[in-house]
Amino acid sequence: MTETFTPPTRFAVPGRIAVSNRAASVWQTATITEIRRETPYAATFRLAVPAWEGHLPGQHLMLRLRAADGYLAQRHYSIASAPDGSGHVELTLDHVDGGEVSGWFHTVAVPGDQVEVRGPLSGFFAWPGDRPALLIGAGSGVVPLMSMVRHHRARRLAVPLRLLVSARGPEELIYAGEYGAETTPVFTRTAPRGTPVGRLTAAHLAPLLAERPDGGWEAYVCGSNGFAEHASRLLVAAGQPVDRIRIERFG
Repeated sequence: MTETFTPPTRFAVPGRIAVSNRAASVWQTATITEIRRETPYAATFRLAVPAWEGHLPGQHLMLRLRAADGYLAQRHYSIASAPDGSGHVELTLDHVDGGEVSGWFHTVAVPGDQVEVRGPLSGFFAWPGDRPALLIGAGSGVVPLMSMVRHHRARRLAVPLRLLVSARGPEELIYAGEYGAETTPVFTRTAPRGTPVGRLTAAHLAPLLAERPDGGWEAYVCGSNGFAEHASRLLVAAGQPVDRIRIERFG
């Protein structure tokens, strides 16, 4: 899929924030203030970033670790929190085997530790809250989508929003305690009694696409390469316009 949205030099969440490209290019010191376990393999890290100017739901930041010998490691991570002006952002990280950065966060980091961040980055996957949003994610691909869900709730937006989230089982469903009526979980390996098990299919999408709001859906898909390809093909086959599918993939 091609990117169809290019943000101007300054962009804004309606009635909320505007972020300059200049501010997003500056490295800032962030302090870990809280660590919350989400699943056996994922945790949320809350960072205080005093000079943070805000972000759009769906954006990410660059995070940098600096070792005592000067070695640098940096990674892109999606922002999980909604823009709220608190001077904090939250990141939800999987513990990747052999991962330099995720390994440090999951096995070494404690509240009070400091890292460097720069952002927010990327506008093509951002959702300003101004159009109906159909969100489809798998595993940690739900992280930027949850920023959108949280923003939708916090601002009490009237625009329709729906989320389909895929996980191997209930124990690996990130943010399991936060989902509401807008969310449909899909479990691929194990599921609660009475819930079907299997991969995302056209049948999961059909009732959501049938709801088609005025102006149609803007679809946001996030997950592994394989999942993103699979979900986007299902959307196109169901009639979703190709130029209204935005994809963020990893792995």
